[in-house]
Amino acid sequence: MILFIIQIVKVAANVFSFLVIANVFLSYILSPDHPVRRTVDQIIEPLLNPIRRVVPSIGMFDFSPIVLILLIQVIETLIVSVLYAIG
Repeated sequence: MILFIIQIVKVAANVFSFLVIANVFLSYILSPDHPVRRTVDQIIEPLLNPIRRVVPSIGMFDFSPIVLILLIQVIETLIVSVLYAIG
């Protein structure tokens, strides 16, 4: 059972990381009104906004997606470690 939960956590972390990367690429190629971009934005922007308040853009570079991916990976590692310790 614990191994199943660990797999779910890993898949969820990978999906969120992929969505963050997709959000970055979609912002370059699709208009903000495109339905796919709006959907991805609705999922990812609430996670990026608090990071943007703490980590300001440097010139035209926004490092908040990188910070979010790192946070996702850290949280995944912590949760998996705790689950391995339990199981």
